[in-house]
Amino acid sequence: MKIAFVGKGGSGKTTLSSLFVRHLAAQRVPVTAVDADINQHLGVALGLSEDEAAALPAMGSRLPLIKDYLRGDNPRILSSETMIKTTPPGTGSRLLRLTEDNPVFDACARVVRLGRGADGGAGGPGVAGGEGGDDEGELRLLVTGPFTQDDLGVACYHSKTGAVELCLNHLVDGRGEFLVVDMTAGSDSFASGMFTRFDMTFLVAEPTRKGVSVYRQYREYARDFGVALRVVGNKVQGPEDEAFLRDQVGEDLLVTFGHSDWVRALERGAPRPFAALEEDGRRALRTLHEAADGAYERRDWRRYTQQMVHFHLKNAASWGNDRTGADLAAQVDPGFQLGERRFETTA
Repeated sequence: MKIAFVGKGGSGKTTLSSLFVRHLAAQRVPVTAVDADINQHLGVALGLSEDEAAALPAMGSRLPLIKDYLRGDNPRILSSETMIKTTPPGTGSRLLRLTEDNPVFDACARVVRLGRGADGGAGGPGVAGGEGGDDEGELRLLVTGPFTQDDLGVACYHSKTGAVELCLNHLVDGRGEFLVVDMTAGSDSFASGMFTRFDMTFLVAEPTRKGVSVYRQYREYARDFGVALRVVGNKVQGPEDEAFLRDQVGEDLLVTFGHSDWVRALERGAPRPFAALEEDGRRALRTLHEAADGAYERRDWRRYTQQMVHFHLKNAASWGNDRTGADLAAQVDPGFQLGERRFETTA
């Protein structure tokens, strides 16, 4: 299951995505978390120190390796240099599974063991977050990487999130395993087709006019693509706040989060055991889990593949062909459909 957390800056998107990831890990659900926000804070929200988070390998800097692996021996892709962020898989491409090891995860991912204390060295396999000796499960963490001095003035952040989009295009995931992506804030997610890559999108909104403005943008942009969108109210202080959100977003409002001493302690750098999270918060996380799991029943691999091809052809015509000097439309394999069987062809 592929889950995205979106929302305006400061809405609490990263905090809630980290809580959801912790909930899944505590339930022993296989979970991979991806920090795809220009402000890279997910690692710290999961309990890593600033130094440990900064040492995580950036997917954006390993894009050549990612492309070379995913390309495989697909005869339609002439070289890894001609792969762009939207390049779809075809016969001969290598696909990713969340429950398997592969060179992409080996190079870019690190395991975070929650609630055990550091036991693997900063930035290495076994990186740990949290204090105390309680075993709160583990997760795989990937990060796009922050802007660097070399990027300033010459690159946009989507050059880094392109690595995530490529991986999503080549990912075959099933029920009971989760990829959770903390997306870039605001409507920037629509600068690529990545917003259509998810089974469920949770939009975090505060009970203010500004707080719901991103929801209106997202709903408008996503309407024609069948994107499953539910609103998660955050910083809700009482019935009036909840009523405001309900009035603004209607039935799209799934659940709300209020004040949490547990979250405040985490933000102060004094994390508590996850089991100490208030019951209201734990109940809300169970609601998110149920909604995400329920989206599996509506999964449509055919539409997923068609949308992937749609955005690839659009990007190829807009800039990809000129940049690579190749006809990127020729990369589309008309007989290929991504599915839970590794290769599924259509007549």
